[in-house]
Amino acid sequence: MTDKYSVVKYTFEGDKFEILVKPDPALDYKLGKIKDINPILVSDEIYSDASKGTRSSSEKMLKVFKTEDSLIIAEKILQKGVLNLTTDQRRKMITEKRKQIITFIVKTFVDPRSHLPHPPLRVEQAMNDARVSIDPFKNSEEQVKDIVEKLRSIIPLKSENLLLEISIPAQYVAQSYSVLKSTGVLKKEDWQPNGSLKAILEIPAAARPNVIDRLGAVTKGTAFVEVTK
Repeated sequence: MTDKYSVVKYTFEGDKFEILVKPDPALDYKLGKIKDINPILVSDEIYSDASKGTRSSSEKMLKVFKTEDSLIIAEKILQKGVLNLTTDQRRKMITEKRKQIITFIVKTFVDPRSHLPHPPLRVEQAMNDARVSIDPFKNSEEQVKDIVEKLRSIIPLKSENLLLEISIPAQYVAQSYSVLKSTGVLKKEDWQPNGSLKAILEIPAAARPNVIDRLGAVTKGTAFVEVTK
């Protein structure tokens, strides 16, 4: 593999197929950003071993793909195969995925002693200490469970929900309602004769500071927020 091309590898019942692709367009395709494979392919050759220049036989292509059309086969290899990332691509993807995982943990888990989230830098340091490995292609939420189990030996983490009792003055209800709907589950709405709103909102415990900050900004500090659970 060079900076000019990467290899996508696909194996089916012991038969190996490889294609040469342009690294960045191929990654965009795997991430669902583009659909046209023509700008991706370095050539339309289907290989059994690209490094040796060994081409796949017609018999094997027909057996596995039911066609000899190289574009159709290349598309299936792109869809199902493994893209060898360049060093730069892997580093960038892991960095971005790492940020997503840290953000998810901070928003979802709390320190059970304070019922507040750990600072992002503390979570990141714990990940470093635990030598957590990140899969650049795997969904962040799918990786969090195993990562959190590793982190618990370093920092206390607990996933819990809170019920907030909230009162919004009438003049700020319109702006505040969208905040409530986007940050949690409204368990109860009690509209007052004067147009104000009393509500019970269920949220992840780690989201409490964000909810309070957003409501405070919208209502100019006039919202009442109290934990009921």
